[in-house]
Amino acid sequence: MTASVDARLSESVRKVLKQIRDTGPDELVDNVAFDLRRTEVTPTEAEIIAAVTVPELNDPARREMHMALAVWDAATSQEWVGETSPATPDRRELIYDRLGLGPEAREALDKAMPSASQMDAMIVDPKNWTPWYDEDRRAAHDFYWRAYRGVLEDKGWDVDALATLDRSTTEIVQRLADPSADKGYQTKGLVVGHVQSGKTANFTGIVAKAIDAGYRLIIVLTGTIELLRGQTQRRLDMELLGEENILGSADRNDSDSIRDIDYIGTQDSDWYAGKFLKHGQDLHALPEVPEIKRLTTVDRDYRKLRLGKDTLDFRRTGELQDISKPVYAPENIHSVDVRIAVMKKNTTALKYLLHDLKNIRADGKEIPALIIDDEADQASVNTVNPKSTEARAESRKRSAINKLISELLQQLPRAQYVGYTATPFANVFISPDDAEDLFPKDFLVSLQPSSQYMGGRYFHDLGGVSDEYRGDPARSNEAAFVRNLEADGDADADGEAGEIQAALDAFVLTGAIKKWRESIDPAKFSYRHHTMLVHESVSTAEHSELADRFREVWSLGAYSSPAGLARLREHYTKDFVRVHDSREAWADLPLPDSFDALKPYIGQAVDAITAATDPIVVVNGTKESDYNAMDFQTGPYWRVMVGGAKLSRGFTVEGLTVTYYRRRATAADTLMQMGRWFGYRPGYGDLVRLYIARNVLDARGKVYDLYDAFTSIIEDEEEFRDQLRKFSEIKEDGRPVVRPIHVPPLVFQQLPWLKPTGTAKMYNAVLKYEGEGGVVKDFNAHDYREDGSRNVKHFAAVKPLLQGLSEVLTFSGVNSTTYRARVGVFSTDVVLEALRSITLYAPDQLSPTISMIEKARAEGTLEDWAVIVPYLGGDYEREVEGVAVSLAERQRRPDRPGFAGSERRHRAALEVITQKPDRTAEAGENAVAYSTPTRGALLLTFAFDPVLTAEEAAKGERADRARVKRDAWPAVISSDNVATLLSLAMPYGSAPRGRIGFAVRREEDADAAIVDSY
Repeated sequence: MTASVDARLSESVRKVLKQIRDTGPDELVDNVAFDLRRTEVTPTEAEIIAAVTVPELNDPARREMHMALAVWDAATSQEWVGETSPATPDRRELIYDRLGLGPEAREALDKAMPSASQMDAMIVDPKNWTPWYDEDRRAAHDFYWRAYRGVLEDKGWDVDALATLDRSTTEIVQRLADPSADKGYQTKGLVVGHVQSGKTANFTGIVAKAIDAGYRLIIVLTGTIELLRGQTQRRLDMELLGEENILGSADRNDSDSIRDIDYIGTQDSDWYAGKFLKHGQDLHALPEVPEIKRLTTVDRDYRKLRLGKDTLDFRRTGELQDISKPVYAPENIHSVDVRIAVMKKNTTALKYLLHDLKNIRADGKEIPALIIDDEADQASVNTVNPKSTEARAESRKRSAINKLISELLQQLPRAQYVGYTATPFANVFISPDDAEDLFPKDFLVSLQPSSQYMGGRYFHDLGGVSDEYRGDPARSNEAAFVRNLEADGDADADGEAGEIQAALDAFVLTGAIKKWRESIDPAKFSYRHHTMLVHESVSTAEHSELADRFREVWSLGAYSSPAGLARLREHYTKDFVRVHDSREAWADLPLPDSFDALKPYIGQAVDAITAATDPIVVVNGTKESDYNAMDFQTGPYWRVMVGGAKLSRGFTVEGLTVTYYRRRATAADTLMQMGRWFGYRPGYGDLVRLYIARNVLDARGKVYDLYDAFTSIIEDEEEFRDQLRKFSEIKEDGRPVVRPIHVPPLVFQQLPWLKPTGTAKMYNAVLKYEGEGGVVKDFNAHDYREDGSRNVKHFAAVKPLLQGLSEVLTFSGVNSTTYRARVGVFSTDVVLEALRSITLYAPDQLSPTISMIEKARAEGTLEDWAVIVPYLGGDYEREVEGVAVSLAERQRRPDRPGFAGSERRHRAALEVITQKPDRTAEAGENAVAYSTPTRGALLLTFAFDPVLTAEEAAKGERADRARVKRDAWPAVISSDNVATLLSLAMPYGSAPRGRIGFAVRREEDADAAIVDSY
């Protein structure tokens, strides 16, 4: 074929695929031939397949073919799918059958465009839900969704990601109530994404489809800072509303009529470059397409409308086709304009909106509304403990924002609530028994990020890396992307300056590489923004000092001097060249052949970074900061940004390439939200670097490894998401395996010092299991002795463990000490039976450990136990219930119930047996002989615990105040006078970093039985 014929065929194929994409696959060759019937081109199947499988991934025909296949792979409710499931080989075969393709064409398409296997997970509650959002309904009204999808396609979105977005947004919207139904109801759902992974794109798609479907009031809550609210407003304006809705009835060429438009008169380069969506039609002339009226602007949150309430009133003159019927009536719904408010979670703004809703002519009961709650775990969750004195005194007491959202839902009975978060811990701790709260009772969705997303799996070696590959960037993500910060602040000022210099050098080098890539292929590489984030403290008072430290180091960088260039040359060779060359995935991201080829672009990068004179900008919202200077809209932005909370929690730092991070947080969700380095890095994924502290001290002098903390959180979240995927299956009868209220909302936490969320959000949480591999834990907090009945029960529980022990063996302890003990190996079932009979001062104290043992047994990491019983010599041995037992002279604590903990010398054997790597001491060959990877270790010690005399009881003294010397002990001692003390360690492999699981405390009811996930 000639070039012109190729182009004509390619365009025809693209046209046909676009026509059938939303209706389902149809005879491809026949349709293309029909489209070309008036030309001399008679295409064959092979020619058509060749046109859609060209090597260039962004070729229009190839992208259209890929998009169509992705849409068809993900389809769920269309009639043509039959009994095939999404993203399965059966679905692909059906698609090819309907396209009428032969074996060679099928093989070529499978190779070029394999089916995406990962799909979003959705857990639903089928109760109180009427299916309504079918294919006909979607096809009848899809103006805003098609426009938004076109924006994403023009931005070069990954084809599979677009198809997944289409599918997930459809499934979420169809779980909402029909906005035009005669009888409305509320739904509440939660969408769980990843940090910086495209949650905004998802809820923008939801808003687009909801508007098309008939929702007429859209409220988007965006967190607590204006920076994020303005960013979200602008994005919705630019990608969904478009110029026509922003301008309204104003004439773009009439300066008087547009002077109050928020983008007019600003330096928003995208507005003046025509990059905002243009629908290209007079929306007022389209009877079935609503106009969208903004109740907020890019620089103004919601304000009381006063005399302008008509802006919000749905019953204003001319909007309703039939004023005798409600707004939601089918006769009216598609003639009513949409109102949209993008708001902070701010009490003043929310009160203004509530005030105006109560004072318009339209009744809240007739308004189909959608509330999108971005960062739903922040401010929205009720943090007033229902058990507190304050809450009991006022039974309906709620935290401020939570109360206002509840009032909003009451004012708008047809409102649908959809929360979005990357850190769902606080939300799953909401009580499902609180009807006014925001528990996602109707659906839970776990979004699957695009393959282009650089998230936790990209930066961390989940599952570990063997020691021989730990420093190899080809096999270790840590080696590739992470650079350690070891300096200890003021105590090591020179070391800290060196680490800051290394981070700034990386920022300059990556900027230079970006400039070089733009120069060799400007069509493929374009880097408008290039930023570095510095986050060390949440305190705004410390940001200025930190910025000064970075300015000082920058001034000493000498980037044009021989010394500075020599330093950059070494850094470039040892870091960026080495890392880039280690992975084939970056073959299409070129690097200069030598540092000398890069050298001219270093000056360009430095010039861009210093274009605003000061390369460092503080972004924290204080009057003293350069808060307003942080602007991604007016032009290229190349700077080092120092900040804290203002640069986290949903805000997107454009062009982020290098991060310098030293801030510790005690809640996992707070820490995870700081991970701004997660996200999409088109064209520079190989350049991203994370400089992170490995030895942060808290006020008590304890050292924390922040990278290790992030690794643990990511592993915990991945397991939580795996759990959601597991429960998202549908039974053969069409019902879900579990409903949201049945899901055991366990939030997994490996680091005991790191809570999953703030304490105020966890009053509804229950500790379900707990354990740390290889770490010895004492359970000696016995209740007060009283009549000794608990002693009897405990000894009876462990008595089977005293049968069949070995002869006395010698073990090593700390500082070359030794001790003697008998040892026996018992099954986990036998040990569990004993532990379940032990009751400590806090009745549930052992329960989390027992559950952890059960979990480890189910996972195959724990098989049996070595039970160690110290032998103290004949002077200490007595007969207890027919068994010879060594009794210790350990006393009850005088200040609280129970006994002192185990002896250090005993701990070594437990650590060796459970294979803890960093144990306190080697315990000798006898301990090694009992060690296996799947064996736990249990230490049993016994203390003489005599009954109080009448005189002692009268004085209020306990037995530890009136010890009986062992030479006065009787030969036979009743078990009521013997306290059983436990210490145990699980196999190291069961929980290398430790595991803690929480669940929601809720009222039991037969219909809401918690489902065991293991």
